[in-house]
Amino acid sequence: MRKGLLLTAAASSLALVGSLTACGSESGGESPGSDTKKPKIGVILPDSKSSARWETADRKYLGEAFKAAGVDYDIQNAQGDKQQFQTIADQMITSGVNVLVIVNLDSGTGKAVLAKAKSQGVATIDYDRLTLGGSAQYYVSFDNTAVGTLQGEGLSKCLSDMKATKPIVATLNGSPTDNNATLFAAGYNGVLTPKYKSGEYVKGPDQSVPDWDNAQAGTIFEQMLTSQPKIGGVLAANDGLGNAVIAVLRKERRNGQVPVTGQDATVQGLQNILAGDQCMTVYKAVKKEADATARLAISLAKGEKGTTNATVEDPEGKRKVPSVLETPVAIYKDNVKDVVDDGFVTKEELCTGKYAALCAKAGIE
Repeated sequence: MRKGLLLTAAASSLALVGSLTACGSESGGESPGSDTKKPKIGVILPDSKSSARWETADRKYLGEAFKAAGVDYDIQNAQGDKQQFQTIADQMITSGVNVLVIVNLDSGTGKAVLAKAKSQGVATIDYDRLTLGGSAQYYVSFDNTAVGTLQGEGLSKCLSDMKATKPIVATLNGSPTDNNATLFAAGYNGVLTPKYKSGEYVKGPDQSVPDWDNAQAGTIFEQMLTSQPKIGGVLAANDGLGNAVIAVLRKERRNGQVPVTGQDATVQGLQNILAGDQCMTVYKAVKKEADATARLAISLAKGEKGTTNATVEDPEGKRKVPSVLETPVAIYKDNVKDVVDDGFVTKEELCTGKYAALCAKAGIE
């Protein structure tokens, strides 16, 4: 896939209003003493441990969109703490947000927060992760089953390129409490299961990683490798898990010999791809997701109806949730450049130290 397939959203050149940034939170909008009551939007991000994207991309793009629209906003990060997640939500509702946007830590906590917001007349949006059994009015994400399909196809391509014969494939799924992890698995298992049944691949160890914890992922994969020393491919559900796998393979001097997948197109993941240690990642243009969420939240805060392009089934709540779904893109060594060209990561971030020569070789000038 070339650069033309990565669509970028053009942002209007508007004056930026002042913002106050603190550890784990950001707010901006109405000046002290203003008589004008503006819409106010609250956003709760999940953590900064499972993926770098929440702080490096989502916070940035959401904040920029809210500033450009001139609305009040408050963006905070629960840092993986469920109690803190609920406390932040309570504070935001008390402060008078019109709209609450959440990335749940699990559906139980998310469901409670959404119910309280609804009882206070606050409009709600599930961002990136659907809260099962929840009451969010809208959902904005990527086609997460398609993400998993790209991962399964990517691992198959890399195994084929290596001319692997009946490889043992290990799988590190995402958190069992994250509905997205379930959707990713549905996608990649849809690709891999027929290959197991035909005997083309051998199904190896398959385990979920609690809370997307990278340290646990490393321990889990070490145990997998002990039980199946001849693992020949790894379906890792995101770049963080993939990097944990690569660290173990590196100790065994097998990095680059065992294809490993990822997701999120993080700087670390892209560097692993350039180095030949990771076979692919999935790029989700977070700016498009954040911009779509901001547009929807601003409409709701102004009392207007939101615009969607899909509906997603909540199997637990037995309801169809109006949704905005964006399209993911597979990234291999030959199109890492597209992620840089799209502005998601910068050359300065990616092409440091030993990666400078690898970037030049990949056409990243």
